[in-house]
Amino acid sequence: MIRVGNCSGFYGDRISAMREMLDGGDLDYLTGDYLAELTMLILGRDRMKDASLGYAKTFVRQMEECMSLALEQGVKIVANAGGLNPAGLAAKLSGIAENQGLKAKIAYVEGDDLRERAQELGLGSPLTANAYLGAFGIAECLRNGADIVVTGRVTDASVIVAPAIAEFGWSRTDFDQLAGAVAAGHVIECGTQATGGNYSFFREISDMSRPGFPIAEIFPDGSSVITKHDHTGGEVSIGTVTAQLLYEISGGRYAGPDVTTRMDTIKLSDDGPHRVRLSGVKGEAPPPDLKVSLNTLGGFRNQADFIVTGLDIDAKIKLAKQQLEAWLTKPPAELRWEVSGTARENAPTEEQASSILRCIVKDMDPKIVGRSFTSVAVELALASYPGFALTAPPADAQPYGLFTPGYVPQESVPHVAVLADGQRVDIAPAPETRPLEDAPESSLPAKPAVTETRQAPLGAIAGARSGDKGGDANVGVWVRTDEEFEWLAHTLTVDALKKLLPEADGMTVRRYPLPHLKAINFVIEGILGQGVASQARFDPQAKGLGEWLRSRHLDIPVALLDAEGNE
Repeated sequence: MIRVGNCSGFYGDRISAMREMLDGGDLDYLTGDYLAELTMLILGRDRMKDASLGYAKTFVRQMEECMSLALEQGVKIVANAGGLNPAGLAAKLSGIAENQGLKAKIAYVEGDDLRERAQELGLGSPLTANAYLGAFGIAECLRNGADIVVTGRVTDASVIVAPAIAEFGWSRTDFDQLAGAVAAGHVIECGTQATGGNYSFFREISDMSRPGFPIAEIFPDGSSVITKHDHTGGEVSIGTVTAQLLYEISGGRYAGPDVTTRMDTIKLSDDGPHRVRLSGVKGEAPPPDLKVSLNTLGGFRNQADFIVTGLDIDAKIKLAKQQLEAWLTKPPAELRWEVSGTARENAPTEEQASSILRCIVKDMDPKIVGRSFTSVAVELALASYPGFALTAPPADAQPYGLFTPGYVPQESVPHVAVLADGQRVDIAPAPETRPLEDAPESSLPAKPAVTETRQAPLGAIAGARSGDKGGDANVGVWVRTDEEFEWLAHTLTVDALKKLLPEADGMTVRRYPLPHLKAINFVIEGILGQGVASQARFDPQAKGLGEWLRSRHLDIPVALLDAEGNE
């Protein structure tokens, strides 16, 4: 068994987490995930300003503090913090080691950056183009003695899968073992989301003051136990692990460059306090193509937030819209209105008596959504609805990005392990592939008999976790008993979801039951426009979408509500 900890779930996560994990108890490996679709755009803009950048600078700060401690303890570090410049990050880390008098073997993995070949590969002319590599390049570095391995774009779970490959000698076709490690990696790669963070039933956790980061104990057969260091906050339970397994997935098949993991085969069991065992995971050959993260500059955006207070809210909003649109000398390519907050009647405070009217504009010309727009918004101040106010003066136009996925054959992407001694080792693509298709429809429990029901929020019995998948969003809903799943499986249909979430009406929604997890996952296509950077809705990464769903009311059997202790 190896103990693999995590100390970062995104670029900007808790800066002290690396030291906390090294100080907190025994580890063999410490990993970090620093990359997301939006992060690649941020790093791309960094690289435009300074070609020597393009990596996660917070990781450098962590390593300046913790490199000596990790080497002293024999804990190997694996992180995708290299972003768009893993070679530059490796050189920076070598400089830290030299300055501190440390002997550290530092290796890196490259080949994912396809920007220079984007047109040749049919990917257009993006700002960034990075293929999602797998774990075998990292494993090659570790097998050759690396103390620290940094990468560019690899799949999030790969930094956790690679130590298991290196330790246990798994081959490219040990699909069940690889899939088991991917499942463990998927649980811990988002950090404290596995230990109570963003958890629907957070009120049931006794100590949420500072959740500890998660650990995966991975075994040679691919099974694992999710846990955390003793005496840290948060909780590891079947519920917290289920929630994270549902995060940013689609259906029963979860594709990666090394293996397609059958999410519909994962079985969870209690292994003691703050210990959850994952077993039974099945894997299949990966698809023949690699996914590519493509970011382009979409143009410029701006917004103005109007405070609308008191009586005649609808009429005031109508007037503001009519005036602003009529006063603009040149309409922007895109103009969108949103209203947030609902002004209460006879409210005890002014804020509760107010709504926010938001005007969002986009155009390729920064002048149109810059001064031309902001001037009109300000000029309305003495000529519009009573009580006119802005939350803040409108700002200058800001560039925004667009994310789109691309796909290229595995064999067209170089995958190179650059060992600590400078030797370059080419990593061959997967020797066996299988086109991706939906998993077979899972058999559902029998439909329960109709019983007395009561209107109540779905969250009275169900948890949810949601997130972004490019322009799509996923919402995973789970319950905790077989009786609840019998009801959920036959009640929460696609049509029911669209009624509960009217913003999804008219969109394609796909539904995937996962009976082993007592869960149903939905993918809502296009609800996020062209990805988080395009800011298509006020919750651009759909983080709150699941909690909105939980707050919606429907008829729930009284017996289930009473069993959960809900009045």
